[in-house]
Amino acid sequence: MSLFSAETWSQLASMSFARPWVLVLLAVPVLLLAWAWQHRSWGLAVPVDHRPHRRRPLLGAMLRGFEMVPAVLLAAAIVAMAGPQVLQRPEQQRVLSNIQICFDVSGSMGVEDRYGMASEAVEQFIDRREGDAFGLTLFGSYQIRWTPLTRDRNAIRTGLPFANPDFQPSHMSGTMIGGALRFCMGTMQREALDGDKLIILVSDGVSADLGDGLAEGDVGSELAAAGIVLYHVHVGTDEVASEMRAIARQTGGDSFIATDRRGLGEIFAHIDRMQPARFEPGGTVPMDFFGPFAAAALAALGLHMVGLLGIRVTPW
Repeated sequence: MSLFSAETWSQLASMSFARPWVLVLLAVPVLLLAWAWQHRSWGLAVPVDHRPHRRRPLLGAMLRGFEMVPAVLLAAAIVAMAGPQVLQRPEQQRVLSNIQICFDVSGSMGVEDRYGMASEAVEQFIDRREGDAFGLTLFGSYQIRWTPLTRDRNAIRTGLPFANPDFQPSHMSGTMIGGALRFCMGTMQREALDGDKLIILVSDGVSADLGDGLAEGDVGSELAAAGIVLYHVHVGTDEVASEMRAIARQTGGDSFIATDRRGLGEIFAHIDRMQPARFEPGGTVPMDFFGPFAAAALAALGLHMVGLLGIRVTPW
């Protein structure tokens, strides 16, 4: 943006300040400017000063101008300290995604280090999704809301060790996916901010509360009605249960199967591509407007350096 464009002058006309009280200090450079223009009494007088000299008003004005440059620098610094702002519309604003990690802690997740592989893949996934809000729900026969939705990714990272199936009580050994999904849906409806809503189910078992086509239609329709997309990551060697695939696809998501760390990483990368970060034009917000004042200060500093090289009033 040109400093001499019509847009710049329009912004200068509508400019405001974050700390307007600092502008009171502008009285100091104004007094310095007036004093530098009217007074030429400083310096050491020598005999040549008492001789008659031809009037050179242009040279005198130029010398006074160089003497006034430090006051201009001070004024620019004071205006910058006051925090000049103009109302501008950011080019794009990130749309928040609310992502609930629904993590199976049943005993079978301890087989073949399924828990270790899954937790590692989840950590890599949240590292790719900076700016999103994450929640962590642990489930087996029952559900535990371990971490509410938060943008602090370390909260999820430090919560994953508690999903280790070796640390779970005996009543968490079952796999009740239907109840876990409804629990996560309720949590999401209470806590989620505006934006996309995703549940990522990480499990290796077949649910004891889904089957025979009786429940998946209800759970899938409830998630779809709530605007929640479900992705099911099956950790294990057996096939994904048909009811789980049907629920995920009913919400606009899908089911995946992985047997090793590399496969899990690829699945989470695929989910990241399917649900990319979205951006939309943001509203008008006050933004810093230092450009014209920084340019004026640099120009004044350049003039001051030229003056210090010889085009200035000598001290004798």
